[in-house]
Amino acid sequence: MVVLVLTACPEGLRGHLTRWLLEISAGVFVGHISARVRTLLWARVVQLSGDGRAIMVYSQRGEQRLSFEVHNHHWRPVDYDGVRLMMRPSEKQSPSLGRTGWSKAGRRKRFGQGRRSPTNPPSQVNEKPQDHG
Repeated sequence: MVVLVLTACPEGLRGHLTRWLLEISAGVFVGHISARVRTLLWARVVQLSGDGRAIMVYSQRGEQRLSFEVHNHHWRPVDYDGVRLMMRPSEKQSPSLGRTGWSKAGRRKRFGQGRRSPTNPPSQVNEKPQDHG
């Protein structure tokens, strides 16, 4: 069993993955593939993902009965007494994500300020309808 999660990856990569895996939600792919296909598929994901992130979890023999691969993620896999875990960096070590809070589009949507029409900016809107009759 393979579970592959993509974040901020090109649409072409998602389309490529649907040849072998089933997309059950946006960016989440599952399926049964051989180890060879899985290895080749992961190489393709790393090649095509660009600045996006990818995590693949797959079945494997051993104590945990699973293993995982990570690409472009600030969490990193570590081996702790033979068990692979994901280490989340402390806030001091984690990369800065830039400004936090709502985006301009999110603020407009959340606080009810709809989009303004480019053909009728607020300064050019006629307050009185003109009589054409």
